Amino acid sequence: MPEPLSRRLSAEALGTAFLVATVIGSGIMSEKLAGGNLAVALLGATLPTGAILVVLLLILGPVSGAHLNPAVSLAFALRGELEWREVAPYVVAQIAGAMVGVFAAHAMFELPILQISTHVRTGGGQWFAEFVASLGLLLAIFGCVARAPQAVAYAVGLYITAAYWFTASTSFANPAVTIARAWSDTFTGIAPAGVPGFIAAQLVGMLAAIVAARWLWPAEKAN
Repeated sequence: MPEPLSRRLSAEALGTAFLVATVIGSGIMSEKLAGGNLAVALLGATLPTGAILVVLLLILGPVSGAHLNPAVSLAFALRGELEWREVAPYVVAQIAGAMVGVFAAHAMFELPILQISTHVRTGGGQWFAEFVASLGLLLAIFGCVARAPQAVAYAVGLYITAAYWFTASTSFANPAVTIARAWSDTFTGIAPAGVPGFIAAQLVGMLAAIVAARWLWPAEKAN
């Protein structure tokens, strides 16, 4: 039997909070220690993010599915694997958790809690990168669900670790995380004007992944 909705929503909020706190906090720490070397700073933000995703999916997956991402929740609803009436609560919990995470990161580093990012991320290359990042993330999830469900946590963590480096956008691939990062004028932030384009690209990538997954891993026919 599935866990009660209240417990699942708590898991989604808590998990997304820890994810965003890791993204923002590791970015702040990396920038402090990298001495101006952006490659080192990016590496310092990459490894903790990939690592925390593995942990969060392992511990919260059995509770809520550990979507931690509105695009993932919407994708599972479109695939008939999440009740539509639960999509909005999942998304609200994820966004609320993401905001808690960004404020917690600021508090830990004794920065102003409320910030607005001035880090401009926009343009066709950035949007296409977010399409690719989201497409790959959802394919990693769908492929593991279809053929190796025990490997989902590791596949997601490794994919995001890689995508930080091979996508021009550093792979946000998550509308809730994107919204939260607009509230942090730190290394991993995004100026609010860039948020709609990123989210649109993420959702298009999600839709493309659903189509591709149906072809790559067709559901087994009933006898």
